[in-house]
Amino acid sequence: MATNGDTHLGGEDFDQRIMEYFIKLIKKKYSKDNRALGKLRREAKRAKRALSNQHQVRVEIESLFDGTDFSEPLTRARFEELNNDLFRKTMGPVKKAMEDAGLEKSQIHEIVLVGGSTRIPKVQQLLKDYFNGKEPNKGVNPNEAVAFGAAVQGSILSGEGGDETKDILLLDVAPLTLGIETVGGVMTKLIPRNTVIPTKKS
Repeated sequence: MATNGDTHLGGEDFDQRIMEYFIKLIKKKYSKDNRALGKLRREAKRAKRALSNQHQVRVEIESLFDGTDFSEPLTRARFEELNNDLFRKTMGPVKKAMEDAGLEKSQIHEIVLVGGSTRIPKVQQLLKDYFNGKEPNKGVNPNEAVAFGAAVQGSILSGEGGDETKDILLLDVAPLTLGIETVGGVMTKLIPRNTVIPTKKS
């Protein structure tokens, strides 16, 4: 069992790339206006979500700057081009989790997507390619996957799960290595990443 992730990579990074792209289109004077940037950020997020289901969206903002309206198309292909390095980065935690768990791709039965950005078609395609054509499970809402797991765990712990949960064993693990600072500012590891918790070290 293993878990992995990049705490510095998520939906906001994709939103930021869309914003940067449009800021270049609408000249540098707009980048100094916080209200304009706020409007642009909201539209970037909306565009990112829409591109999960559509191949093109139009980003439209009324009175973006000094009464000037803004309207530009954004294609899924352009979005993928703008974020290509971020998409490649998303596979790092997947590969690391597989390595930490000591599993081969052929041993994976289900690919469960967690987090809103896993709805992005390019992320799903990268996973499918990595797992040799295996489709990610789309039966669990990525925005609700963690809450769903917590609800299952709650029903197991309360004894109210019945037959549906009697054969399920959910283990929680430390997602990051935990340690303390020792002499010289060095971190001494106490609990390695992926240790089943609760645990005790002395």
